[in-house]
Amino acid sequence: METIVLGIGETLVRDDRHWASWANWLGVPAHTLSALVGAAVAQGRDATDALRVLRPGMDVDEAYLARAAAGRGEHLDESDLYPDVRPALAELRAAGIRVVVAGNGTVRAGERLRALDLPADLVVTSDEWGVRKPDPAFFARVVEASGAEPGATLYVGDHPADDLFPAAAAGLRTAHLRRGPYGHWWAEHPDVVGTADFRVNALTELVGVVGGSSARPASEPHPARPGAEPHSARPAFEDGTGAVGGARPAKVSYLRGL
Repeated sequence: METIVLGIGETLVRDDRHWASWANWLGVPAHTLSALVGAAVAQGRDATDALRVLRPGMDVDEAYLARAAAGRGEHLDESDLYPDVRPALAELRAAGIRVVVAGNGTVRAGERLRALDLPADLVVTSDEWGVRKPDPAFFARVVEASGAEPGATLYVGDHPADDLFPAAAAGLRTAHLRRGPYGHWWAEHPDVVGTADFRVNALTELVGVVGGSSARPASEPHPARPGAEPHSARPAFEDGTGAVGGARPAKVSYLRGL
């Protein structure tokens, strides 16, 4: 493996501050919004549907802009990083791997991430690229930023529909991270298991992945099935109407899904 590309939200960055700030803006208890987010995740829906349950018809983009205008926009600092981020990224770079951070987020999120001076060769967000996951054009940009062939590039993320499946469709190697609501809830779904080249519980396991470890306990990297067609696989996420994946807003410019 020559390059590892990592998503942002629930891969590098915890989302608890994000959802707590939305709960505060809407004037509801944080646990109420968290429970609704959990319900959306379990149904395979977009997590922002939780906001629309509380405020039917809510335009999340407009609400985000209103929050920012009121001085209550997104915030990101060292305390938002998962504790394994710095050691894992540092180990990967020490092993000669190019490290890229590329996920959904605003221009401001990109600026704040770069200000943290992570051990990464490139940090970029979807708004800076002008295209958002899971759009195939985003993963085309990932391939460009990688500096390596798709088969020598590993994309790491927690979200099956936003990270795993479109990255695999782009020809990238993939690692599903059991982290955050989506990462935990869908970790054992057959399509996730069948599509992911590797499955990890922590970013520090990635060093073993690039080192070519062949051991595979249940919590360790999982090789793709020989002869399988993983790039077209998607889990049967149901939204109650029989639609796969649930409804998605065309574009939501804020720090989640990253």
